Amino acid sequence: MLAIKGGKIITVTNGVIENGDVLVKDGKIVAVGQNLDIPSDACVIDAKGKWVTPGFIDAHTHISTFNEPRDMHSQYDGNETTNPVTPFVRGIDALNPHDIGIEETRKGGFTTCYTGPGSANVVCGTGISFKTKAGSTVFDIIIPGSEHMKMALGENPRNCYGFRKQQMPTTRMGVGAVLREALFNAKVYSDAKLAHEKDPSKEAPKPDFKLEPLVPVVRGEMKCRIHSHRADDIVTAVRIAEEFGLVFTIEHCTEGYKILDFLKEHNVSCVVGPMSMQKSKMEIWGLRLDTPAKMEQAGINFCMTEDTGGHTKFLPMHVGMCIARGLSEQTAFEAVTIRPARLLGLADRIGSIEVGKDADFAIWNGIPFSSMTLCEKTIIDGEVYDNLCD
Repeated sequence: MLAIKGGKIITVTNGVIENGDVLVKDGKIVAVGQNLDIPSDACVIDAKGKWVTPGFIDAHTHISTFNEPRDMHSQYDGNETTNPVTPFVRGIDALNPHDIGIEETRKGGFTTCYTGPGSANVVCGTGISFKTKAGSTVFDIIIPGSEHMKMALGENPRNCYGFRKQQMPTTRMGVGAVLREALFNAKVYSDAKLAHEKDPSKEAPKPDFKLEPLVPVVRGEMKCRIHSHRADDIVTAVRIAEEFGLVFTIEHCTEGYKILDFLKEHNVSCVVGPMSMQKSKMEIWGLRLDTPAKMEQAGINFCMTEDTGGHTKFLPMHVGMCIARGLSEQTAFEAVTIRPARLLGLADRIGSIEVGKDADFAIWNGIPFSSMTLCEKTIIDGEVYDNLCD
């Protein structure tokens, strides 16, 4: 048994427990509270004066798919730029458990991340959630059943294919048309499959490797993660998603502060960030550090991301910058714990300190959102990683 004793326990969902204890057995939380009866044979971590939080979660990364380490001439694994529609591409095929970004992220207090293809294509492929623990193969770290489909609007797919001139999309109109065509074809294919399943006398469609991964998408069984920065692109993403009955989130939502009423009206969930983006393209010129605070005030559901590779370790510091601009501390904690857990469909396991959940914690020597704070220990499934020993 593992005992974390005397810390400031940020449960996220059930308040703060001062001088609190947490007991762990077989990788699960078995008790949370004050003055718990700690077995004499327990391994005890003295957390007096420390902050104990759920392991942080980044619901949008490209860890490993954007290859670390790499040289300046290397090719990312994260974008299969040979076709604007690649739903059959799977991020798991580029997930390397030995990628240095995983260890760097774990040292930053993150215990679960989602990774997948980038946004060069209109339909990019599936990503998957994983624990940041040490592992030999992907089977040691992935969370099966957590796959989502990535899609993208705006400058990335337009610029990726625009220079080829003879291949769509070269414009935002083309991006929308390519996405609608892919979803339309998938819906026709799915409906034909359903008709055959209900009445075997009806001919089944010819198996289609490209369309098959989109069947759960058009049936509303798999969430879509739609990359959109600019306000008009966000609205286009929502219009198309609603047209085809998709379950979706808006990724980045950089100009979301311009359309708060629209996001609220359409009950849109967002993954906001990274907050550290350089002004490398027009659609992110409008980045604002007060966007999370504005979304909180408007009642919009969001979580936060640092996006690329090992940079996730800097997300707590950037959340602190948003707190300085009006984001509440409670929402800040939720945005990197229980909200991404819900988005990933994993809130029954992770995202808060509650009995029965996975024993995933971070132990900090101060408030986690300060640049002067260290994450001293990260605990995943009850296994302790000492971040100060390396």
